[in-house]
Amino acid sequence: MSKASITSEERMSKTKAVKGIARKLGWVLGLSLGLLHHVQAAYPDKPITLIVAFAPGGGTDLTARAIAPFIERYLGNNAKIIVLNKTGAGGAIGFAQLANSPPDGYTIGMINTPNVLTIPIERKADFSWQRYDLLGNLVDDPGNFAVHADNPIKNLAELAAFAKSKPGDVSVGTTGAGSDDHLAMLLFEKATGAKMNHIPFKGAADVRTAIAGKQITVAAINVGEALQALKGGTPIRNLGSMSSARTSLAPDLPTFKEQGFNIELASLRGMAAPQGLPADIHGALVKAVAQAANDAEFKAKAAQIYAPLRYLPPDKYAEVLKDAESQFRLLWKEVPWTDK
Repeated sequence: MSKASITSEERMSKTKAVKGIARKLGWVLGLSLGLLHHVQAAYPDKPITLIVAFAPGGGTDLTARAIAPFIERYLGNNAKIIVLNKTGAGGAIGFAQLANSPPDGYTIGMINTPNVLTIPIERKADFSWQRYDLLGNLVDDPGNFAVHADNPIKNLAELAAFAKSKPGDVSVGTTGAGSDDHLAMLLFEKATGAKMNHIPFKGAADVRTAIAGKQITVAAINVGEALQALKGGTPIRNLGSMSSARTSLAPDLPTFKEQGFNIELASLRGMAAPQGLPADIHGALVKAVAQAANDAEFKAKAAQIYAPLRYLPPDKYAEVLKDAESQFRLLWKEVPWTDK
């Protein structure tokens, strides 16, 4: 049949058929978009991994485990968070795994200052704080030196005198090179002229075990972590808080500055995800972290584990990290913290 011989009825029939196919395609496309929207709206629909770069039992680990149920509550949709400890290299292993995970909302983690800032300054690292989508800061725990309760040293002046009398014999346990604990040791050495022996561990819990067993002379652990240790029966004596004023956690503990040593250092413990999260998932996580951090029940749990809370939303958290990074770059020129 030639094209000229096609009847008007046939043309109308073909037109109706094309329109019918178009309607079906439109319906299928609409259904697909609706299903996609449903999937996105259902986040999270599988467990979320929360990476902690330090060993179980330390301040970061306890904070992560304390807040996880509250983030689950505020995320909704039967959210489930699984804490995963990826220890080693002063936190670098866990920080790198977090930075290099898929940015899909199913991997989040704790990041710690100064470690997350100082490690990339010291050496090539597969992460930086700019490679994260920040979710908010939770804790600000001042540094501290502690000795075993049987040790006769009662204050920082006595520690300085003892360290100077025995160069290299005073061992100081820290959570790794570039940590606030390690920097405090280096600054104390610089201020006193003493030479101490750095012993890095995988986390504060390991430092606590070492001081309890008298394997180290000094435990450089944050005030909150030291109070956790005391509550758990670890026999230690705190020597000083590295805060600008006496911390409310331990109002009877004098600061380093009060004892003549101008050293102020603390550990921020915040939450982040790999950079590139979808906007809606990032928003959901930020909102859930903020709600969890301000939940009265969580605050009570934080007090029980001596975690001094300082919630910062992502924008304020970024400002603090940027400023701290600049300060640590200047400090690196003055007191390099490499163990090499």
